[in-house]
Amino acid sequence: MHENIDTLIIGAGSAGLAALREVRKRTDSFLIVNDGPWGTTCARVGCMPSKLLIEAANAFHRRNSFEAFGIRGAGQLHVDLPAVLHRVRSLRDGFVAGTIQDSDAGDRQISGRAHLLGPDRVSVNGKEYRARRIIIATGTRPRFENAWRSLGDRVLTTDSLFEQPTLGRRMAVLGLGAVGTEMAQALARLGIEVTAFVTRRSAAGLSDPEVLGALWPLLEREFAIHVGERARLAAHAHGVEVISGDHRVVVDQVLVASGRVPNVEGLGLDTLGVTLDEHGLPPFDRNSRQVADLPVFIAGDLDPARALLHEAVDEGHIAGMNAFAGQPQGFRRRTALAITFSQPNAAVVGRSFKELSGEDIVIGHIDFSRQGRARIAQENAGLLRVYADRATGRLLGSEMCAPAGEHLAHLLALAVNNGLTVQQMLNMPIYHPVLEEGLRTALRRAASQWSAKGGDKAVSDLEACDLNRCGVMD
Repeated sequence: MHENIDTLIIGAGSAGLAALREVRKRTDSFLIVNDGPWGTTCARVGCMPSKLLIEAANAFHRRNSFEAFGIRGAGQLHVDLPAVLHRVRSLRDGFVAGTIQDSDAGDRQISGRAHLLGPDRVSVNGKEYRARRIIIATGTRPRFENAWRSLGDRVLTTDSLFEQPTLGRRMAVLGLGAVGTEMAQALARLGIEVTAFVTRRSAAGLSDPEVLGALWPLLEREFAIHVGERARLAAHAHGVEVISGDHRVVVDQVLVASGRVPNVEGLGLDTLGVTLDEHGLPPFDRNSRQVADLPVFIAGDLDPARALLHEAVDEGHIAGMNAFAGQPQGFRRRTALAITFSQPNAAVVGRSFKELSGEDIVIGHIDFSRQGRARIAQENAGLLRVYADRATGRLLGSEMCAPAGEHLAHLLALAVNNGLTVQQMLNMPIYHPVLEEGLRTALRRAASQWSAKGGDKAVSDLEACDLNRCGVMD
């Protein structure tokens, strides 16, 4: 026996919930299935608890600049780590409750494991459903070697880090992607002795060697970084021994932050009748989310191309709409934007330095070590570089490690998304004294190179106009 339904959504993460919102607008005959805790990865173990920990770490770290401001007594401050982690969990649980409320579908939601039997058949907890449309949004999980399980809670991922009542005084962090960089710095700022292990000199997803070169020593001031062979772990009488080549460190705990893997095991994607790739995924259109020509759609971190929350939400939205379209429609994706919440913030906007390799571009930069507002705030460190097309002056992308870089990155993403040129960006008003003045310096440097190579000669940031037609500014 089987039950017929209109739409079945597998996964109740950010992508699955975005799809659910669209599905609910179009049918009451749906089912959403989730294997594991409800509440989304972002709210439970990702974006929100990590930022709570980072905020606590940065608040304590600010004591190091008190003397410069004439504020005394910073040496009396200390971290109550159990209290910090308790606050993280308390506020985190509120975010989780909100997402669970959003996903409430009554008897149309099921906790269990789904297994595809074909492009229109799914088994859930042993019961078969026939669905006219299927949306797959099963997400990812932290990469973790089975051999490490014998070490128990001495080896953590972000799935378990925030559940600890306290943490040991020595921590190894494996990997310096966005998560590894954020957590290594935050834990170090909370007084934990951190050693990071990487196989190459890379951090925060940066590909521009100049920007990475600015960030790297700033990170090394706060925690040790070992570059070498892939780390191995072994039990030790005093904790865990981390081994990389001839380098050995004994720590109390290890945080594994070496990437994530898609949740495809046991999902039955091989029953769709199409060839799977090296990630175990079927071919699908990234702008429509449709799998081949089947009534099956993929959304969220399961696709490794853009494993970010706002991208997952967009993909769920697209999948939910296209599942009901007679002819699935492609949607232009937003400008790429990735931010690592280290201090200074690291960000990649639009096309990265690596992606622009071999293209004819001009580059403008600003070194924040001497930027006025950054010096005032004792945050004068970092480098921002903008990339523009040499022929047209159109902004293509940027990489940065900059104070308040999260805001500068959004401003640049808006410009890239709207196809603005360097000169059009220079037309915008910038107040004084603000960090955006640093961005203007970078833009001016890019504009000077562009003009010198045959572009329109820009004699002013302002746009010239006919005296009779300038109009009156409010």
